[in-house]
Amino acid sequence: MDVVLTVVVPVYGVEGYLYQCLESIRAGLTGEENASVEVIAVDDASPDACGTMLDSYAARHGDLRVIHLSGNVGLGPARNAGLAEARGRYVWFVDSDDWLPAGSVRAVLDRLHETKPDVLLVDHLRVHESGRLQTDPSSPLLAGSPDLERLLGVQHTAWNRIMRCDFLAKHDLRFPAGWYEDVPFSNPVLIAAERVDVLNRVCYHYRVGRFGAITATRSDRHFEAFAQWDRFYAWLAGAGADPALRVRVFTLMISHLLVIAGNESRVHPRRRRAFFREIAGLYRRHRPAGYLPPAGTPGLKHRLVAANSYAMYAALRTGYRVAGLRRRSTQRTPVVSPDIPAPPQRVQTASLR
Repeated sequence: MDVVLTVVVPVYGVEGYLYQCLESIRAGLTGEENASVEVIAVDDASPDACGTMLDSYAARHGDLRVIHLSGNVGLGPARNAGLAEARGRYVWFVDSDDWLPAGSVRAVLDRLHETKPDVLLVDHLRVHESGRLQTDPSSPLLAGSPDLERLLGVQHTAWNRIMRCDFLAKHDLRFPAGWYEDVPFSNPVLIAAERVDVLNRVCYHYRVGRFGAITATRSDRHFEAFAQWDRFYAWLAGAGADPALRVRVFTLMISHLLVIAGNESRVHPRRRRAFFREIAGLYRRHRPAGYLPPAGTPGLKHRLVAANSYAMYAALRTGYRVAGLRRRSTQRTPVVSPDIPAPPQRVQTASLR
């Protein structure tokens, strides 16, 4: 039977999460469905026991292909190594500290058979260390018929899109090295695709705040985001993108970089001014003709970037943080009489769509 889907799992320093990830991929598949899926795990010279765990898992189950890299190359090149060995018509990159909810692969296979897209976007939930499930702010953009301008606002990751392998080869789309490798890959994937489909169902659980994760690590390597956006703009120039698309992309880029700048877990406070200045430089390099910032607070931040006014940005950021602290400090736990039952707790739940 032909392989329909290759799931590539890059592995590095995740021995506490690895088995859950691998088990979730094939969970609930029938014999025929199982035969149409292959899983390739790429051991990116992991310093812990992950390499041994992968070999043991492959020996027990016989349906896992393992690639051991001789040296650590990083997430993007590790994904490329798995893609180079893929036999499926489609590829899905699943990070090894995340996992797939039950029925996800089956739902993806059914949709691929039905619509045969170049790219299939799926929804996800953010999973906090406490176990709390949270809908991503960009998830509502998946509703409705596929529209490129809207879908570009969906979180630009590799793991929320399943892609046809010959489409990636035709457009020479591969991951670069470095952090934020998704930027010059996942955005071109959507723009270059002729057929984009959406499976508006939660098919991925994304672990948030894990110790050791890039998004939870203070490092100057977050400055690598600027080179990745420059790479994307070089691709965009070659693609001859229309002006409206350039405006949409530019707004998303500045908003993304401002999120990084304001995140205490990524940029050290002593480096925030330098990071802000890099945003201002990127703003000058890529600002489309006639560009107008968005409305509201986001637009105010964009204007401060345009003016390279870090002092005003820092004051605005401090003001919002102080206001947030005051709101939390004025909240009071309601006093409940022992004779009156406490009101029921509101529990945040999430279900498959």
